[in-house]
Formats: sequence, C-alpha cells, structure tokens
Amino acid sequence: MDKKFVCKGLILGVLSAASLLAHADEAGQSGHGCGWGNMVFEGQRGLFPHLLATTTNGTSGNATFGLTSGTNGCDANQRIGYGGRSIFAMNGMLDNIAENMAQGHGDALDAYAVLLGIPTQDRAHFAQVTQQHFGEIFTSQNATGEEVLNNTLAVMSRDQVLAQYAKQPA
Repeated sequence: MDKKFVCKGLILGVLSAASLLAHADEAGQSGHGCGWGNMVFEGQRGLFPHLLATTTNGTSGNATFGLTSGTNGCDANQRIGYGGRSIFAMNGMLDNIAENMAQGHGDALDAYAVLLGIPTQDRAHFAQVTQQHFGEIFTSQNATGEEVLNNTLAVMSRDQVLAQYAKQPA
C-alpha cells in the first residue's frame, strides 16, 4: 500500500475524530454548549439527542452566528474545555507517536506534527527535536495524551524554530 495514502488516511482519521469530538463537546455534557440544537435538546442525555443537537448546530450555522452575536446561549468568553479521553489514546496513536518519536521519524509523528500546525518545511526539525527530548515528553510509560501534548508544547516553546507553533492551552 502507498505510504502517502496511509499517512493521509491516518491524518484524515485523526482530524475527523477530533472534529466529531469538538462538535460533541458543543452539544456537551457540561451545559456550556450553545446553538439551537442545544436549546431544543436541553437536559436530554444519550447519543441520539447529542447527535441531533450537533447536527442542528452544524447544518444551520446557528452556533457560529450565536458566538459572533452573543445570542443562542453562546458566550465566546467562556473557557473551552475537554473532559473526555485523549484523542490520541482513543485512536491508539499515543503508542505509535512514542515509537516514531523515539526513532525520529514515522507516519504517526508526521500526523502529530500536522495536528500541531507544523508546516512541511519544519517537520524534520520537529522530529529531531522531539527525539532529542523524548524523555521530557514521555515522562512515564503511563503518560496521558494531555501530558504528552503539554510536554511537547513546552519543548517546542524553547526551540527557536518550533516556538512559533507552540500554542499553550489557555
């Protein structure tokens, strides 16, 4: 199988899952979601109401409108949060990222760089830096996706080339 095809598939899969999780959070359990879907299905639980709320918000664009206008129960000043399992752990990617990072190359490490917004011209440098700082990034065998992400961003923030891509979560 073509290596580029596999890498593109891996990246597309991760981004799709991240997108679904982001939309699911909009209709979220925390009650901080906004849009008509959240208003219509307010207080309901379960996959079906969440999917309907997310679909309603996504197809009509009302959550986007609500965020820019301050209507539809939306408040752009609220802190965005995520209370679920790491996207990397859910997709079994954390082990692949660790293996690739230790080797200094690989499809999972490339996908991780893409998710971090690192352009093609700086990905080899990213692979080299993360390999050099592997022990700082993966501090234990049980490191969580959040820990790995925060540690990666910390390492990147100290590197002259990668610092521009190290956006620490608020």
